[in-house]
Amino acid sequence: MPEGPEIFLASRLINTVSLKRLYGGRVVKSEVSTKNPDVEWEEEVYRVRAQARGKELMVTLCNGEVEKKGEKTLNIIFRFGMSGSFKFTPVQEIPKHAHLRFYTINEDIPMVLSFVDYRRFGRWEVGGTWGRDRGPDPMWEYPNFRENILAGLKSADFNKPICEAMLNQKYFNGIGNYLRAEILYRCGIRPFDEAREVLSELKPFSKWYEMQSKIKVHKMCEVKPDVLDLCHILPKEVINLGGGGKGYNVDLDADEDEYKEFRSWLQCYYQDGMKNMVDHNRRTMWFSGEPGRLIPKDACSRSMVKRKKSQTRKQNKDIAEDQILEFDQNGKESKQIKLLKEETKVNKSRNKKQSKKDAKDELDTKCSATEGLQNKKNKTKYHQPKATSAKNKSKTGVRVTAKIASRTSVTSVTQRAPTRRSSRIKSQ
Repeated sequence: MPEGPEIFLASRLINTVSLKRLYGGRVVKSEVSTKNPDVEWEEEVYRVRAQARGKELMVTLCNGEVEKKGEKTLNIIFRFGMSGSFKFTPVQEIPKHAHLRFYTINEDIPMVLSFVDYRRFGRWEVGGTWGRDRGPDPMWEYPNFRENILAGLKSADFNKPICEAMLNQKYFNGIGNYLRAEILYRCGIRPFDEAREVLSELKPFSKWYEMQSKIKVHKMCEVKPDVLDLCHILPKEVINLGGGGKGYNVDLDADEDEYKEFRSWLQCYYQDGMKNMVDHNRRTMWFSGEPGRLIPKDACSRSMVKRKKSQTRKQNKDIAEDQILEFDQNGKESKQIKLLKEETKVNKSRNKKQSKKDAKDELDTKCSATEGLQNKKNKTKYHQPKATSAKNKSKTGVRVTAKIASRTSVTSVTQRAPTRRSSRIKSQ
């Protein structure tokens, strides 16, 4: 899920591409986005700007080519969900999952700014404002952020483990799964210790934050930052990383190279040698050492998922580039391409044989199961006689003996008495 740094990077992208561009026409919503409202805005010329605050993004549409007092504006609040992002592409290359589109005007190549969300968990609110249940942004409103948390320590929200309290956007706006893991790990705090116990030791003011304004940039601050200071420091480190700084690959078309610097920046989240545990909200918490005393009763961990899709895409891309180079140089197919085609044919034949074998095995399994079921139906069931108590043994014994005697005494058909005919038959 995109966190505070990713939301800020989205706002920076929108402001950068829209700085000297104008938009116009209707704001188009995709047909499949039924849970989100239509944007009633159809101006001939308008401008676009964006602002981030925690996990929310505000996109403002302003009528006209230049800024004027009292101009017509419209705010749209975006919440990205699991996989939301913004892309700026040519109109002919609109992403597949673009659910809201803003078209540029007066350009040689028509462009479009799109809100892309392939999981469709993202939401937008037309004419909205910042969420009332969300606290100050730790990156840009740090003093208010710190004050808001320490003033609300008596709330029941802080009875939870610190790792779960850090996902509450009422206090930790913009902090998500990877940031909480990195913050607690670098502070040496056990993730499942009570939040109130951890935060009650902090002072209302931050010595580290005060020292930053007094010392020069090239000098190192001797005061170590606390857990709330790191909520301010680490998100800023992420947005200043190269390669976009994204936390994880939520973009299906993105290359793995884009996240190399971020993965090297991570010390705890999804790293080898670290432990993980599913918290009470069913979110995976990564940590090192002891978890703490407030662990869930049914505590369990999750295995790491290896991303193979992006690696395969990269290999295919490299192969395609090699093929193009070979064709350009030689004017015909190279030995590598011929070998690649032969290998593809061999793999196809192997797959066909394997599929036939699997189908045959499946048919044999079904037949054997049917035969077993028929044999089971044909078997005669044996029922043990019911046990009798000692009290009724004498009575039942007589009855059983009489029944056995009646079954064993066989009377032949010739010895049976003749059947008596009715009087009506005699009269005839």
